[in-house]
Amino acid sequence: MTARVTGAPVVKQLSTLDRFLPIWIFAAMALGLILGRALPGLGAVLDSVRITGVSVPIAIGLLAMMYPVLAKVKYETIGQHMADRKLIGTSLLLNWVIGPVVMLALAWLFLPDLPAYRNGLVLIGLARCIAMVLIWNSLACGSGELAAVLVALNSVFQILTYSVLGWLFLTVVPAWFGAETAVVHVTMWAIAKSVLIFLGIPLLAGYLTRRTLVARRGETWYAQTFLPRIGPLALIGLLYTIVLMFAMQGDRIIRLPVDVLRIALPLLVYFAVMFGLAFTLSKKLGFDYQRTAALSFTAAGNNFELAIAVAVATFGISSGEALAAVVGPLVEVPALVGLVYVSLWAGRRYFGFTPEPQG
Repeated sequence: MTARVTGAPVVKQLSTLDRFLPIWIFAAMALGLILGRALPGLGAVLDSVRITGVSVPIAIGLLAMMYPVLAKVKYETIGQHMADRKLIGTSLLLNWVIGPVVMLALAWLFLPDLPAYRNGLVLIGLARCIAMVLIWNSLACGSGELAAVLVALNSVFQILTYSVLGWLFLTVVPAWFGAETAVVHVTMWAIAKSVLIFLGIPLLAGYLTRRTLVARRGETWYAQTFLPRIGPLALIGLLYTIVLMFAMQGDRIIRLPVDVLRIALPLLVYFAVMFGLAFTLSKKLGFDYQRTAALSFTAAGNNFELAIAVAVATFGISSGEALAAVVGPLVEVPALVGLVYVSLWAGRRYFGFTPEPQG
């Protein structure tokens, strides 16, 4: 998207659906809580619908959420981003060195007396985002092509390094401080399966859709007619996923409000620190707004599905680690919605970027 400076405030240039996204988010949270309270067994029933260990109801929401975003990507330009070593190197540094270390430091700073919750936060910090980041980046008018590249890189690194980093951060590092340690048993295949389902399926569908329809109907029809038709599906999928998460886990959160607040605080600090650091570093390195936004959201977001799956499989569904992993996305969603607006404001203020007016 090309920046176009106008006199209208940034928020007013978003579509009606996007502009009131925080309202829809909180409404979805409330609906999930109401459903969970009204139907106490609903969460267990929904969570029991699984195929090879993957929650089908959650998978439906994530796939619906990611497909329209990945259908927007201009795959023919991805090679240009891959060739930019400074840009790729910056992303890898933020995601695989700085991000996990920042989360580890915050977990120890805020939860020195609660090792289970601390372990849960570490698992979140190691699970780099491969799903929702595409939504936040799209809403903030970041580069969809770059986001797709960075998500793909994060997917590969998760498969190769998650088990090793989990062992290092939960078993080796705590021993340096004389604290109790934990052991994480997660196979590369378990991580690869999550990546293949939640990224591979919508990525392939988006690529085939673009290649087929652009060839048949042309770029103009695809961009101006088809994409606006499927665009709302992404936010509908997001809201559906939020309703399910709160219906399935909201009761635990209501029963342990103090614990939730203690877990939420370092997460909020983490999102703000990582986004601000990535945004500032990207600007200093001379990247334009679209690339800066893509780098910042991929650095700040996390793969909550993987973190929850590992926490439940390793420590059990009723463990403190599982609770912390569940709180992660419930804090991340409203936090990153807020950062979308911060990003748009900063884009206008520091880059002279203004999104194209939408209907």
